[in-house]
Amino acid sequence: MLQQFSDSKIGDLLKKLGVFGTTSIVTPNTILINNVDDKLYDLCRLLIEELDAYYSTSIGVDERPLNGSFAVYHVFVADKLGLYILVRLEASPSHPIVKSITPIIPGADWAEREVMDMIGVKFAGHPRPYRLILPYDWPSNIYPLRKDFDYNDKYPIKDKIDKVIHGSTEYVVDKEVLEEEYTAVPIGPYHPALHEPEYFEVYVDGEKIVDARYKGFFIHRGIEKIAETRLTYDQVPFIAERICGICGFTHSTAYCLAVENAAGINVPERANYIRSILLEIERIHSHLLWMGVAFHLLGYDTGFMIMWRIREKIMDLAEELTGNRKTYGANIVGGIRKRFDISEEKIPYIKRLLNSVKEEYLKYIDKIVSMTEIRKRTREVGILTHEDAKKYSVLGPHARASGINTDVRKYRPYAAYSEVDFKVPVRDEGDVYARIIVRHEEVLESISIISQLLDNLPKTPLRAEFDFIPEKRIGIGCTEAPRGEDLHFVITGYGNKVYRWRPRAPSYNNLASVPLMLRGEKLADAPIIIASIDPCFSCTDHVVVIDIKTGRRRKLVSR
Repeated sequence: MLQQFSDSKIGDLLKKLGVFGTTSIVTPNTILINNVDDKLYDLCRLLIEELDAYYSTSIGVDERPLNGSFAVYHVFVADKLGLYILVRLEASPSHPIVKSITPIIPGADWAEREVMDMIGVKFAGHPRPYRLILPYDWPSNIYPLRKDFDYNDKYPIKDKIDKVIHGSTEYVVDKEVLEEEYTAVPIGPYHPALHEPEYFEVYVDGEKIVDARYKGFFIHRGIEKIAETRLTYDQVPFIAERICGICGFTHSTAYCLAVENAAGINVPERANYIRSILLEIERIHSHLLWMGVAFHLLGYDTGFMIMWRIREKIMDLAEELTGNRKTYGANIVGGIRKRFDISEEKIPYIKRLLNSVKEEYLKYIDKIVSMTEIRKRTREVGILTHEDAKKYSVLGPHARASGINTDVRKYRPYAAYSEVDFKVPVRDEGDVYARIIVRHEEVLESISIISQLLDNLPKTPLRAEFDFIPEKRIGIGCTEAPRGEDLHFVITGYGNKVYRWRPRAPSYNNLASVPLMLRGEKLADAPIIIASIDPCFSCTDHVVVIDIKTGRRRKLVSR
């Protein structure tokens, strides 16, 4: 954390960054750099190459009511320093355009395009400045996340959309070549091997995949606009927890952390311990669910049933502690709701159940992952190299399986993670098998973490006392979700509401790497390669409709 640095080191770092713009410390672990202008690329290279930081996401903000401009915040994370570094670019309200970083950081592609769609800031030099979220027939001068767009406004679909389509195709110029020379195999948007709506166009030469395209955002729900216009600070955790049906508690925790960091709220220790316990319960059941699905996709349904049977005990534990198997509703800004306290009487039961889960899990998992059939279908399949993993800014087990030692719990600790001892599983192979093993080892680490937390559960209040949340404060909250880093960005606002809330789920970063992993592989391996990142499409995301008479395509907006 930044507060662990000596004043001289802080000064040295701020001086080094100050060459590129105006620096300031906005929270104890977050540095903001303004007025970068033409030094943007040089700054990005310094952050990545010298500070060993990685690009996390980008957020567009309509700051006209605050300072008369639009702004784009590029978020970089320096794990070794425990720091978040925000690079703020300002855009004129009359001509909103800033320089794109996608040419040097491919992982910024989606985030910049989303800012173009939702805020209307253009990115000079972006290699694919096409629509990502909005449908192609959406009016070109309407941007849903601008402050002058009313949540209840509705706009008619245009009758003529040729011009919009021709300027917004998501394909590069080789699409016609691909369609002419190779066979296109559509996977989705609904498919027996897929558990959410997603769409991959896979181009094959016989059984070999030569290229792939991904289309998503079928179920974009507009939660950012809802939060900014209709919900109070303490209502947002409920909707944040519904971002994902599997790992929702980690989203509500990340949101609360962002507000707490912005407002300088110190959460009581007991609340932090309970947050960590529930987060690790969520990690275990998420990983067991994924492993069951992975074995099912490999044709080993016995493994599927074993993993899900073990998972039921964890779901029982979640229900015992919260009253629900999922969507607990435990988080509130400043801590945990009182009814989610863990009594001393429950601790022996929790430990017995965890020991039972560990015993049954170890009885089967080593035998399963050592099966010849499993190894042949997963080893050296769907490889993402260490270099490509860094280039696309992938996160979580997906990154760790490609040799990137990253984990928010360890290197930017939150809640009670600084109070426990655990290792971060890392593999170098970058294939499907490595992703299985990383998750397997994380299950065991999570069981150990919960046991340590229960042994040292402090006796403090469950919620911090505070009078109000200051306005116009920036805060970042990050958690290590089962799929990787959840990042929530907030700017505090007026009237007990956020001014801007931007949640970014790990699948948002990880999905962009899937077409790369598919190339050169067998078509039969496509389902397990796609599934190997444990994608959550609800977290990241309208449907592409094709007029069979004209061949025109458009997306549907989910209203």
